[in-house]
Amino acid sequence: MAENNTLKRFTTAQFLNFALGFFGLQFAWQMRIILSGPVTENLGASPFIYGLIWLAGPFTGMVVQPLVGALSDKTVSPLGRRRPYLLGGAIFASIALWIFPNSAGFANFLHNVTGADLPVWSALLTAAIMIWIIDACINVAQGPYRALIPDVVPQEQYSLANSYISLAIGLGSVVAAGTAPFLKWMFDYQMSVPAQFTMGALAFTLAMVWTCVMIKEKNRTLPQTSGHPAFVTSVKDFFALSPEVGKICTMQFFTWIGTMCMMIFFTQYSVHTIFGVPDLTTAAESTKQMYNPAVTDATNFSSICFAVFNLICFLVAIPIGILSAKFGNKKVHIISILTMVIAYLGMAFTKNDAAVAALMGLSGIGWASICALPFAMLSQYIKKGTEGSVMGIFNIFIAGPQVFVCTFVAWFISKCQFEMGSDAINYHWEYAFLAGAVCLAAAAGIAYTVKEKA
Repeated sequence: MAENNTLKRFTTAQFLNFALGFFGLQFAWQMRIILSGPVTENLGASPFIYGLIWLAGPFTGMVVQPLVGALSDKTVSPLGRRRPYLLGGAIFASIALWIFPNSAGFANFLHNVTGADLPVWSALLTAAIMIWIIDACINVAQGPYRALIPDVVPQEQYSLANSYISLAIGLGSVVAAGTAPFLKWMFDYQMSVPAQFTMGALAFTLAMVWTCVMIKEKNRTLPQTSGHPAFVTSVKDFFALSPEVGKICTMQFFTWIGTMCMMIFFTQYSVHTIFGVPDLTTAAESTKQMYNPAVTDATNFSSICFAVFNLICFLVAIPIGILSAKFGNKKVHIISILTMVIAYLGMAFTKNDAAVAALMGLSGIGWASICALPFAMLSQYIKKGTEGSVMGIFNIFIAGPQVFVCTFVAWFISKCQFEMGSDAINYHWEYAFLAGAVCLAAAAGIAYTVKEKA
């Protein structure tokens, strides 16, 4: 702790420089959230296959973040402990972001180069591989980024630092989600999907480079450890940090089941439930062309809703940090999560687009808290020199729940189909919000049992 006390308090300008890299990370991640569904469905992915492709996030999160976090704790380089991972993750993710919406063209390019007869699903396979690379590289950057907070920020500003990350998440998502609808509304120009992914790639790399240049890591003496690998030692000791750590992890587990029920399925919910487009997975090309305008409008609507969702996150991020410093992380977090529960229940039972947009805004309050306060609660128990490992292990309780959503919830939705006319079917995508509301309510109940340090 003595070493931590030597850290100077961050100014507002330093916090903004620190958070800009996360702005770029979230910009790229938002492109992946909003647009991966339409891209993969157009390539032939059913709801269940779409869910399986989304497994990229949780599996890479459960494997990559703990390993990279442990490695970053032990890294010695001219760039410091964390910054090599921030830069490397951003650059390689940006390359995959550019390839992903061009998967069909990339598969054809491989066919022309190799002369091999590729299967009809090669474009979908290419898209799935790119999503796995994107998610793995985002995890490479994200874990060390969170671990950078105890490295450079004094402990009394942990909550505020995490709130600035929430602010960056909200603002990055607003700009990412709102750019295409804004250009359509203002200039009647529809930005193509590949152009939006290219924009996300550039934002990720440039913003991360800025943060790595502006935030200097102090040279630190690595802690003495036993002969055991850092990751193994950290897993063994993780739950010994405090009895409250297990409660925080359980809270996080249910929180992220609820969160990902919305993140993964909202665009498909907008297309098929709000705008009434039937499932186009096996539709003829002429049928897809007929529904193209509706799909574009629905995708723009989804982007607007995510922009509203993240705008509210942006607006309340700093107030949540201030309120949590005054009233405690737990109380503020519980209230914030419960607003998200109310919003989910509303979206499960309405098809009114204005109401859905407003409810997405309400759920943004919970999102701002989810992005900051669980990490602030955990940060109280982190031992010096283990920040990356602890944040990596904590990410298992973010990534693990996504496996449940990508498999069970996706499978459940695929079984809940109904007929639209004589030759069309659709799915009850709104059921995802009912499952999410139940899990978020459970997370709020578990948070109530957490005993915070004074």
